Amino acid sequence: MLPYQQFIVMIKKIVINSNAKVNIGLRVLKKKDNGYHDIVTIFQEIDFFDIITLTKNPYGCNFNSNVDWLKNDENNLCIAAYRLMEKNYGIGGINIDLNKKIPAGSGLGGGSSNAASIMKGSCKLYSLNIPNNELEHLAINIGADVPFFINGSIQLGEGVGEKLTPLKNKVRGKYLIIMPDIAIDTSWAYSQFKNGLDTSVSSINFASLLNKKTTSFNKLKLIENDFESIVIPAYPEIGEIKEKLCAFGAQYASLSGSGSTVFGIFNDEASLEKAFSYFTPKYNTFISCPI
Repeated sequence: MLPYQQFIVMIKKIVINSNAKVNIGLRVLKKKDNGYHDIVTIFQEIDFFDIITLTKNPYGCNFNSNVDWLKNDENNLCIAAYRLMEKNYGIGGINIDLNKKIPAGSGLGGGSSNAASIMKGSCKLYSLNIPNNELEHLAINIGADVPFFINGSIQLGEGVGEKLTPLKNKVRGKYLIIMPDIAIDTSWAYSQFKNGLDTSVSSINFASLLNKKTTSFNKLKLIENDFESIVIPAYPEIGEIKEKLCAFGAQYASLSGSGSTVFGIFNDEASLEKAFSYFTPKYNTFISCPI
């Protein structure tokens, strides 16, 4: 056996940063026969993350976390991801230790990111040479956002979010992330959309703003999140956060996903620091960068 092969076999533990995402624009289109809606969105991965430690065990999946709202049951997306890998590739057991920082119901994709991290981590732990496009195809069985996190970075999402196209340029700047103590149920948010949604959105035009050498923030402001029309009337505080971010000089501000996180993109350090100082005493606030 070659030394490299010996090293692979001896892997017993890995540590993964399970990154969050924001949605730069999100258009909700027609409702499908299966009850899901088609969407067009731009997923941007950011350097805010949960930490997942995976270790081998002889059989099955043991889950442990620093939060009590995540249960050790089949509704847990981490366990669902393990079951999917076990069913399709016959992997052995895994201990999952999750240090959770991304809140539930925040629109940052924490659970989906965790699931994708378990899938990729299982491949490393058990030395499986599975292409990412195969993992993406499997990941949709767990949730609509999970395929994005297999490759991450910045991608156009279509369909229910599983049809992914990598984009050339990330949206540069510093991201100020504001997380109010509000959990918004995604199913509720989608249920509020009625008939008559705009189905004429061109995904090509939607993404073209980010496939140029430079991104105009003036054009970027044309990319809206349709969930704001649902969430802000129900939770006016979220609208106030967005307005304040713009007042502090954010070049772009938006709800992420169906909320409740609001983010602003700054290209001026002084404006960013003033906004950070204002929001920090009131909300869970942090500065992040795009990946």
